[in-house]
Amino acid sequence: MRKSAWLIAIALLSGACSHNPYLDASLTRYQGKDRAWIEKELGAPDAKTSRFFGGEKWTYNRIAGGKAGPPLFNFKANECQLILFFNKDEMVSDSSYSGC
Repeated sequence: MRKSAWLIAIALLSGACSHNPYLDASLTRYQGKDRAWIEKELGAPDAKTSRFFGGEKWTYNRIAGGKAGPPLFNFKANECQLILFFNKDEMVSDSSYSGC
């Protein structure tokens, strides 16, 4: 019984830490913006792919901080990937991120 309670607690804790509320809030400003505005604001995307029902998916790769390790103070950068989904009307319909 105690073991299952610990497993549930760990699962809830890891699920609560999976998203960055500050990044979630900052990505909402791109909702409803058109491609020209996004390209002016963020620059050209690193990758573009088409979506099945029309529109595109734009991917931006950025470096978001990092950590310095003890052996010779190696710096390991955190790579952040921002993903913007455009609908058929060329407006941002959804956004997500990973690795941030």
